[in-house]
Amino acid sequence: MTQTAIHVDKLSKQYRLGQGVSVQPTLGERLYGLAGSTFDRLRGSRSNKPSSREAFWALRDVSFEAEAGKVFGVIGRNGAGKSTLLKILSRITEPTNGQAVMHGRVGSLLEVGTGFHPELTGRENIFLNAAILGMKRREVINKFDDIVAFAELEKFIDTPVKRYSSGMYVRLAFAVAAYLEPEVLLIDEVLAVGDAGFQQRCLGRMSEIAKGGRTVLFVSHDMGAIARLCDRVMLLDGGQVETINEPQQAIDRYLQLVSNWRDDPAGVFNGPLTQCMRFHELTINGVNNTKPRIVHPQQTIKLHITGSADRMIPSFRTTFSIFRDGVRLLTQHDTPTPTDLPAGRFEAQTEVPAYLLRPGRYTVSIGGYRDGMREYIWGTDLMDFTVSEMWSEQYDPINLGMINLPGYGTRRIEQPNDAIATSNEGSFAA
Repeated sequence: MTQTAIHVDKLSKQYRLGQGVSVQPTLGERLYGLAGSTFDRLRGSRSNKPSSREAFWALRDVSFEAEAGKVFGVIGRNGAGKSTLLKILSRITEPTNGQAVMHGRVGSLLEVGTGFHPELTGRENIFLNAAILGMKRREVINKFDDIVAFAELEKFIDTPVKRYSSGMYVRLAFAVAAYLEPEVLLIDEVLAVGDAGFQQRCLGRMSEIAKGGRTVLFVSHDMGAIARLCDRVMLLDGGQVETINEPQQAIDRYLQLVSNWRDDPAGVFNGPLTQCMRFHELTINGVNNTKPRIVHPQQTIKLHITGSADRMIPSFRTTFSIFRDGVRLLTQHDTPTPTDLPAGRFEAQTEVPAYLLRPGRYTVSIGGYRDGMREYIWGTDLMDFTVSEMWSEQYDPINLGMINLPGYGTRRIEQPNDAIATSNEGSFAA
């Protein structure tokens, strides 16, 4: 019989916009405010000031169930309510309405360094986190070597974590959360901090956790990881459930929402540079989101983006990436090396050669970064296009794969007299 590990029923969370730290007003301030409001009522006027206690629903009537031994994915644009949901499930935030019931110990990885004491060493923080999870010291000792090996921090395990880089932080945090064996593991987009190799190890470990009968709730903007790892996926939009479906169906609906990013760029782009720059319109061969984007194999694919910067951004370059089925196929930049981007409007463009991409559906992600990746801006799956099935002598339908390499290889035939015959105008060295 299937067991439910997470049961969420009509969960809602309301915040008050503009509500800062509550300070008890003085007697004079109370009298002044009372006199002002009385005068306004007698005058028949009302203040045009917006209410400092305007209600905002970060989540509204969210309900779902996650089965034990499964990976449940949560996707959505920025501000959709994903992080609020995780904070409620982690008991960091109390819901306004509704309830969330989870069975067993809960481990969470929400932000880099969450639950770590900066003055303690990596070793001490492992035991501290285990104590928070309610584990016994003997259990931690048995898992300690596995945790350190997974995090690849053998040389730094007795160093205070305040000296760790963000990548070291997240490696240790994930290892602790994954190897201390909570029944429910909550993971946010924090894995994006790690390098590609570490991310793959994390995805593999999450799969092992689920196969072991435990439950993973995984929040990510990486649609490839969501498709590969998750059994069911919930799409949040505007704090409400848009759909709960099979991974590919939920991802397709998410891409439909994201394709309208021009109406809400803040809900799509991530990174520190979103505070001072924005992108406005992306076109593929001059076509924007209002029309289908069909590309013939013999066409060069021209990617063009417009944007604006509020201030000069030093050592910056725009990045174009093309994905298929969640796999990044190629990345190109608008400049060979990062250069200063002046304040004001700008355009960036790059081209993908004809005959390079095989038939199929592709998505485009756009962003940019400063030299050394110190600051960045990034938007995932902003547009899609389809390479059609139109063949020619230069485009061989027998070839397989996502990329169509130009030209052909060579063949060597050794003759009885040791002469070497070649084909395709190529040759090998003897």
